[in-house]
Amino acid sequence: MNKIIKILNKEFGSLNQAALLLGLFTLFSQILALIRDRSIAHFIGPSPELDAYYAAFRVPDFIFITIASLASITVLIPFIIAKMKNGTVTKEAQKFLNDIFTVFLAVIALVSFMAFILMPHLVHFIAPGFTPLLQGKVILLSRIMLLSPILMGLSNLFGTVTQLFRKFFIYSLSPLFYNIGIIVGVLFFYPVFGIAGLALGVVLGALMHFIIQAVASSGCGFRPGFSIAINFQDIKKVVMISLPRTLGLSFNSISLIAIIALASYLKSGSISVFSFSLNLQSVPLNIIGVSYAVAAFPTLVKSYSDGNLTNFKNQLKSAGRAIVFWSLPVMFLFIVLRAQIVRVILGSGSFTWDNTRLVAASLAIFSVSVLAQAMTALLSRAYYTTGNTKKPLVVNFFCSVLIIILAYFFTHIFQNVPEFKYFIESMLKVSGIPGTEILMLPLAYSAGTILNFVLQWISVKRDFMNGAPFIAKSFFQSLGASFFIGLVSYLSLNALSPVFGLTTFWGVFLQGLISGILGAAAGFLVLRLLKSEELDDLVKTLRTKFWSARIIAPSQEEL
Repeated sequence: MNKIIKILNKEFGSLNQAALLLGLFTLFSQILALIRDRSIAHFIGPSPELDAYYAAFRVPDFIFITIASLASITVLIPFIIAKMKNGTVTKEAQKFLNDIFTVFLAVIALVSFMAFILMPHLVHFIAPGFTPLLQGKVILLSRIMLLSPILMGLSNLFGTVTQLFRKFFIYSLSPLFYNIGIIVGVLFFYPVFGIAGLALGVVLGALMHFIIQAVASSGCGFRPGFSIAINFQDIKKVVMISLPRTLGLSFNSISLIAIIALASYLKSGSISVFSFSLNLQSVPLNIIGVSYAVAAFPTLVKSYSDGNLTNFKNQLKSAGRAIVFWSLPVMFLFIVLRAQIVRVILGSGSFTWDNTRLVAASLAIFSVSVLAQAMTALLSRAYYTTGNTKKPLVVNFFCSVLIIILAYFFTHIFQNVPEFKYFIESMLKVSGIPGTEILMLPLAYSAGTILNFVLQWISVKRDFMNGAPFIAKSFFQSLGASFFIGLVSYLSLNALSPVFGLTTFWGVFLQGLISGILGAAAGFLVLRLLKSEELDDLVKTLRTKFWSARIIAPSQEEL
């Protein structure tokens, strides 16, 4: 263990090293998240009860995102470092953390208590289309889960200390244990308590998330306690710095609340289908987009603060090109292999073949916007670096409102224009399956996020690149390679269909795996022929000991 921690504490050598290592740890967390979703799909499957479970997340998640991000790691660490002396804990630093702890706990506990009382009224905004009986389940599950934002928020606060003292291995364990808690809820609590067992699993995961960070923080010399004489000037500074980012995260959460509310009027199981596909598309997004955006952020900050705008631009270009390099091939693979991916990960027990086709179609629509979501994470940070938080905030607000409008518009068109419905169902191969109107919600979400990316990309080109292209070459190279990846994978699927029995897990798995490998090999050859700089950088990075890089972890509300 000491050797592992020693390795993880070393300084990173390059953007690719940091991003690959962060992506590796994110991958571990995402694998557990997939096991979590497979367990839920197997034992419950898309159903009214599972719809209630996913709908119940909306209020606790909104509380966590809005309040926890006000005291995020990226904001608190500079304050704490400024109050420390030669890397040691001082009374001033301890007092600052105590003040934050006191105010934060009081606020999040008060807001959670108010939400607990008001939940019978809030449920009409979250799931207005549910029956009174199903709304009652949402109220129960939400009230249980309201413990989660309190525990996760405190864990996020303590995580500041573990990050500060470079306890990255321990910090990275928290998301793993959070998913383990939910899996325990599915396997052990659900058979006893029914759907409420899943909510108890969420609370258990949040508790383990908190305990790990609290113990690690205490071991670093920080033992947060309650303050009586609070320095509200420091609190105000923290809040004002965090507010733009918090509002940006809140807008996305509000758009999801609106989408879930609309889905509550659709066929039972619709919210489950949407949530399963959203979780699946989040895997490459977190591994690629968040990893590179977070890895680039410290260098962007340092370059801009030092006045080294050339290095700032180069770092932004490198991160943007790397994201494009990875995202486009993944997008094509997810679209072509969508049925195999969904069937292998979720297809067992109560999860039927119709469920597979519907979730796969929704995943394909989400996948179209993976590049846009990943790039938005990077471009927003470019503005946060310069202190210009207004522009991404306005764009996020506009696009979040647009997502809500498009969700209602697309659903209305789908239900009232037979030609449009036939086109969508035929293209995604879901004809004859009930509940296909749910596909309009990921379509609206993808359209809004793509526009968000386009607007921020135009702004970044104008404000930082003087109008010069910075991802165009990588985009067209990766797009060409991705086309061959998709084509070869598609042809391989058809060729392997008679070879493997598609009624078994291993048949579907091997068909998808071999097709994906052949497609990736074709893409690799194309990139070699095109002399891709990103591919050369990747090969060089893999030849180095990139696992000796220092982990730069994102705030937990981004995981």
